[in-house]
Amino acid sequence: MQTAWINPLLMAVMFGMGLTLKTEDFRYVFRHPRNILIGCVSQFTIMPLLAFALGKAFQLDTALLAGVILAGTCPGGTASNVITYLAGGDVPLSMGMTSVNTLLAPILTPAITYILLHASVAVDVWSMFLSIVQVVIAPIALGLLLNHFFGKYTHRVTKVLPLISVLAICLIVMAVVSHNAERILSTGAEIMAVVALHNLLGYACGFGLGKLLKLNTAQTRALSIEIGMQNSGLATSLAGTAFPALAMATVPGAVFSVWHNISGAILANWFRKKE
Repeated sequence: MQTAWINPLLMAVMFGMGLTLKTEDFRYVFRHPRNILIGCVSQFTIMPLLAFALGKAFQLDTALLAGVILAGTCPGGTASNVITYLAGGDVPLSMGMTSVNTLLAPILTPAITYILLHASVAVDVWSMFLSIVQVVIAPIALGLLLNHFFGKYTHRVTKVLPLISVLAICLIVMAVVSHNAERILSTGAEIMAVVALHNLLGYACGFGLGKLLKLNTAQTRALSIEIGMQNSGLATSLAGTAFPALAMATVPGAVFSVWHNISGAILANWFRKKE
């Protein structure tokens, strides 16, 4: 599969996310601004800084460092909402954080990536902005509008959306892996270690922050999962757009796509056992 399919596949996932949203979902944002603010600030500080620190600690080359940092600067994805539900977390909070962080991504993702990477590689901030608007914001907005005006029809489709999203992410991973198979074999253990640590430390930081700020159990679980799980499909897409000369930059996002679903399911099961 060619990597040119990555953006259309991700657009399909984001359109599906838009179809599941209702305008009522955004009321939570205004009713609980403190919790949403905690999630937004945490998402765009903890994960980018962890990515940068791990990249430097493991002395990753420029391409892999760019890919890991892109994964860190992206917002949470729809998978975090599903895992939060399975974990007995605060699903409205999770959806609120994902929605707001996604809306902020066109500005914050390119800006933070530039701050952390401009000394190592040229970062096309404008290209990243346009790509996020095209691949993420526009499909979500279209899905949201269709759901608002034609809800009785779109409701039937939403039942199969999780399966479509999983299939699309699998195809994205296949495209990246097949395109970079030889390079992955030479760096697989190293990048897997970085991605796993990035994800697990994100969970831990989110959980610790929730306890520190005296959030309740469900809110703490939602914060932990939202911070630890990234929209790795977007990271993979942006790597191909912003760093076309750095083929390996797409690999961390692809590895993250596989790993965070495994770790998220394990974490959800652990949280459930604690009840």
